[in-house]
Amino acid sequence: MTKEVLQTIIREYYQPNAPDPILPDEQILALARRHEPHARTVTGVDESGGEARVYFIDGALVMKVQRPPQLRSWTSLAKEVKFLRHLAESAPEISIPRVLGHGREDGVEYTLMTRMAGDAVVRSTVANARRADMLQALGRTLRKIHGVPQQPLRESGLFPEEYTYADLEAAIPDEYHAYAEAMAKHELAWPWAWSVTELIEKAIRRVPPEPLGVAVHSNPGPTHTFLDPDTGLFTGLIDFGDAYIGNPADDLARWPDPSDRQQVLKGYVEEGDPGPAFWSYWPIAEVSADLLYIARSSQWRDTCLHHLQQIVEGL
Repeated sequence: MTKEVLQTIIREYYQPNAPDPILPDEQILALARRHEPHARTVTGVDESGGEARVYFIDGALVMKVQRPPQLRSWTSLAKEVKFLRHLAESAPEISIPRVLGHGREDGVEYTLMTRMAGDAVVRSTVANARRADMLQALGRTLRKIHGVPQQPLRESGLFPEEYTYADLEAAIPDEYHAYAEAMAKHELAWPWAWSVTELIEKAIRRVPPEPLGVAVHSNPGPTHTFLDPDTGLFTGLIDFGDAYIGNPADDLARWPDPSDRQQVLKGYVEEGDPGPAFWSYWPIAEVSADLLYIARSSQWRDTCLHHLQQIVEGL
């Protein structure tokens, strides 16, 4: 995992003070009408603080515009468009936004797409059996996403690749030290008898020698997983702009609650064993997730501390 990606995870941006104006409705509608002539009204703006700003049009369309403050090379609207179109062609049953148009005009890069039904899990309340069903449906969806033909995505040159033994051996130390630094920044003492270096050594021993690299979403967690707020049913997955070529286990560990991750995993393995390279890497992905939420989320700190202790004992 590159330092740039770590900055993404801990929400540190390159240009935090750059001007970031909301574009006029007229400009957004003019761009949209290049692809959907009947677009009429901008009905809202999503200010999530991410790499792109989202404008809602007529309740059914989404205009995603690259924001100037971040400009991370890791995130790419063109990459998201390539991924979404490839998924729509290769596995049309997957519930994702459909791209209606993409371009650049007057310095503004944009993508027009359909709006996902429902709402993000992070803004909804769903528990017990309904939550388990929703998470397992996400797992099944991720298995399909990881199973599409990979050659067109690799050949596009848009997807960073970090999945070989050498890649991971080099990346794990930066990643784990970054989490330890984030913990110190929040005045959280390193709570274990083993050091960061010892944890890194344990993790590297689990890196599979044979690469298992597929295009992964990068963060299919509560912010990007959608459900029907009334029924709790999974409705789809959004925001593929941070995708990269990596071990598919990374995608299953993007939930702060370890028990949620297990439900995603349960759905993922329904159609067969993902293989030894997946299982070898799975504990490493969970260690990364636990460290992230220990450093970033007081709500999940104790749960992830306990879970991490159990994982490390098995490494």
